[in-house]
Amino acid sequence: MHIHFITGRLAERALNEVLAELAPRAGFEYTIQVLNITVAALMTPAWIAARLQVPELADKVLIPGYADGDLTPLQAVAKVPVERGPRDLRRLPEYFGQKAGGEEYGAYDIQIVAEINNAPRVPRDELLRQARLLAADGADLIDLGCDPAGGWTTVGDTVKMLRDEGLRVSIDSMRPEEITPAVRAGAELVLSVNSANRAAARDWGCEVIAIPDTPDDLASLDATVEYLANAGVPLRIDPILEPIGFGFAKSLQRYMLVRERYPEAEMFMGIGNLTELTDADSAGINVMLLAICQELGIRGVLTTQVINWARNSVRECDLARRLVAYSIGQRRLPKHREPRLIPLRGDSPREYGATVLEQLAAEIKDHNYRIFAERGELHLVSAHQHLSGTDPFEVFARLLGTNPTNLDPSHAFYLGFEMSKALTALTLHKHYEQDEALDWGYLTREEKSHRLERKGKAASANASEDEEPTSHD
Repeated sequence: MHIHFITGRLAERALNEVLAELAPRAGFEYTIQVLNITVAALMTPAWIAARLQVPELADKVLIPGYADGDLTPLQAVAKVPVERGPRDLRRLPEYFGQKAGGEEYGAYDIQIVAEINNAPRVPRDELLRQARLLAADGADLIDLGCDPAGGWTTVGDTVKMLRDEGLRVSIDSMRPEEITPAVRAGAELVLSVNSANRAAARDWGCEVIAIPDTPDDLASLDATVEYLANAGVPLRIDPILEPIGFGFAKSLQRYMLVRERYPEAEMFMGIGNLTELTDADSAGINVMLLAICQELGIRGVLTTQVINWARNSVRECDLARRLVAYSIGQRRLPKHREPRLIPLRGDSPREYGATVLEQLAAEIKDHNYRIFAERGELHLVSAHQHLSGTDPFEVFARLLGTNPTNLDPSHAFYLGFEMSKALTALTLHKHYEQDEALDWGYLTREEKSHRLERKGKAASANASEDEEPTSHD
């Protein structure tokens, strides 16, 4: 398959970079035709048709996603199939069905157990809603976190409700009077068992998490493991991860000691003591903890989403378990493989540079505004005009000082919205692309185009080779 890509001058370099990596992976050859237009989003199919030059070896033509309108005139000229690509060229790998990191990426073997905290106090409808969301984000089991004071008399009914929804359930309690009805109703895992309740585990007929009586008491953990093993109770071992300031490093050492002591045993780690109890966004912490689990052969984690900075931990763990499985399994660095786990900053922003922006201002003939965010400043570019600065209010005031004739209220609002996004990108050193959503990794909220309705589309189709289609923005 040979694909002929159509783009504008400003997107040429970025498109070349994407296709150089993507084409060998997706299995196609390509050519790129750069039309004499700065912003590819201003193209129309008719305007492209007047300038299209399709190589004889091409099997398909791919035009920018913003080139809306009837493709019939373009199809007649191309004589091969014509398709619209994604509006954002960064989405080309997805368009061609490529997974992040390649075809071998995405497998995992770490189970996510997601806790609903204080489940007895959560109304049934709300509990079911939360459970569905956790499962959709990647949770394998829904963990019902019980009240330490006990007394949950309807736990069996709650477990049955979740099981009837097709959800797998674990019960987080030390009390046999809560655990027994839960496992009878279909709970398949008990968190947790130590010397206080291990005798009752003989009758539950399900898997349990074995823990020490106190975090630093490995002798008590050994005793519980031996007791459960002799009783034929399936188990996983959790030496207990402790918070920073309360023995975090030593608790990691205990996980390594337990792995050495029980090289074939199933192990488990409750990771909320780090994500919930540390003043830091949880994504990076989850990646590090799941990397430790992957290297030590710990195939299950318990996570919570109570505090705001950890409210997406299940989704983060789902992405992280794939990244660490790929890295350790393939012996490759976990770098440039999972951009969805970098919601704050992302990869290095692309910059055009002062020379290109000055040349753009000198060459374009229309008064549409192109917004750029680079080198610490906002840049507003139109015909023979290049305004820049760090304050969008100041830049806009300077624009008003030029007495523009194309700034109605809707247009002014559009520019204000885009400059606000651009300032956010500058603050975080993120990439900004006009009229596209900022990339927040797995938290990205796709935007509809805010580009205002174009004027003179019919006239633009007959524009001369060095004349761009006109646009209201």
